[in-house]
Amino acid sequence: MRLNHILLLLLLLCPPFVRAQIQFEEIAQRASIHFKLENGAAGDFHQVELMVGGVAAFDYNNDGCTDIFFTNGAALPSLKKDSPKYYNRLFRNNCDGSFTDVTEQAGLAGEGYSMGAAAADYDNDGFVDLFVTGVNRNFLYRNKGDGTFEDVTEKVGLTGVHPTYGKMWAIAAAWIDVDNDGLLDLFVTNYVGWDPLTEPTCGSREHRLYCHPSAYPGRPNQLFRNNGNGTFTDISEQSGIAKSVGKGMGVAVADYDGDGRTDIFVANDSMRNFLFHNLGGGRFEEVGLMAGIALNEDGRPVAGMGVDFRDFDNDGRPDVAVTDMINDSYLLFRNSGGSPFFDDVTTAFGFSVATGRLTGWGIGIYDFDNDGLKDIFSANAHFPGLQEYLAVPSALPNSVFRNLGNGVFRDVSARAGRDFQIPGQYRGAAFADLDGDGRVDVIVTALDGLARIYRNITPGKAHWLAFKLTGTKSNRDGIGATVSVELPNSKTLYNQVTTSVGYASSSELPVRFGMGAGTMAKRVRIRWPSGRIQVLANIPADQVLEVREP
Repeated sequence: MRLNHILLLLLLLCPPFVRAQIQFEEIAQRASIHFKLENGAAGDFHQVELMVGGVAAFDYNNDGCTDIFFTNGAALPSLKKDSPKYYNRLFRNNCDGSFTDVTEQAGLAGEGYSMGAAAADYDNDGFVDLFVTGVNRNFLYRNKGDGTFEDVTEKVGLTGVHPTYGKMWAIAAAWIDVDNDGLLDLFVTNYVGWDPLTEPTCGSREHRLYCHPSAYPGRPNQLFRNNGNGTFTDISEQSGIAKSVGKGMGVAVADYDGDGRTDIFVANDSMRNFLFHNLGGGRFEEVGLMAGIALNEDGRPVAGMGVDFRDFDNDGRPDVAVTDMINDSYLLFRNSGGSPFFDDVTTAFGFSVATGRLTGWGIGIYDFDNDGLKDIFSANAHFPGLQEYLAVPSALPNSVFRNLGNGVFRDVSARAGRDFQIPGQYRGAAFADLDGDGRVDVIVTALDGLARIYRNITPGKAHWLAFKLTGTKSNRDGIGATVSVELPNSKTLYNQVTTSVGYASSSELPVRFGMGAGTMAKRVRIRWPSGRIQVLANIPADQVLEVREP
């Protein structure tokens, strides 16, 4: 038999893996999710109106299906007591493609002007709890395990009142075990000092505008240590976090230098970004400038909003993607492991051209087509009221950028489906496999509009693998664990466990890997936060594998 005949036979028997076009369909109404994000705006251009609102994807009742929690605005504090009240909403996943609003019976409606959410099991009881950030008030809801939540904010000491500055405006939060003691601590990004009675007026009398962040004083972020007895202690001062005063919006966590301790990245609005290097023992050093990640490639700060901290080039080192304002393209920082640790590859990877005319909020680095290369999704919208000055509409479609694997991200949004082209004032984004088909779906909030649920319908036969970790010595959720998957072709994929992703939002716990044509993981290596190393072998694809720390 001739060689070309043999090759043809092999192709027929073992067809090559073909990457499919990333596709989404919008299913919110079909799934009975009717949520409108409100901000109480009445033409007075209060700064808080811009910043709502986040979304959390988590399994609150342990039925194996991911539920959705939306934060909402409210009547503006101290201004309009007769304004309508808007409430946060919890939608239970019925595991059949539909959702049910269970907010009232779960006890999660909440009062106040909410911003973001962060979900994790802080008390290691096996049920995911929920922290909600807001204007002048934060909330911690403890999951009681019976389908309801208890407001324990006052009891645990997480109300959001700063010992020096008083009431704070918090936007995002991240659950992180800063000292690897098996207890999840809490990092909160605080934005600016804001008082509705004294805030400045910007723009002209005829054309009011939201003020630039420079019109407001910055605020330090806060770190709360989990005491293990149901309470938290503010360790912002002794940890070194409070030394850096910023205007924090997005937060994401990862071990960028491989020392076994989780570090913290904060996207600041119109000032340099922060990278808090974990020194151990609950102490941090801010090293953003030294690490090459504080400014863009022109040496300027940007209006950072959302961030994800995840390895997008499969070299075992977590990289960073940041959304920001129009005319300052979104940022891509590649972790080189050298000095400085990060290289700005925004232009080199094609991101400058692709994002220069966008304003972005939520962002996530996920493998949407399961080809083994992590792609990037961004939730987009310009600020309301700026359309007259930008000569572009403030409402924008969302974006998805495909990782080509050769150092380039290509904008494939125009081919991602008709539903994906609908513009909106998009804000927070959470990522989860809502229907259990192994493809990552996206939940997006829209200011003064209905939430979007983008079901991932990317065609093809690409395989996948996910791990749901349970810590024993480590925190029960395994947050901070790093996982590598070696395929039979010797290619290795990397990811880590975190729920803190994007802008004011929280994503599912299982850590996911697209495997392309691979049907089995030859070797899986898990480094738990406790330092324990666990190795698994010959794991079949297309499943969520539950793994318990030995």
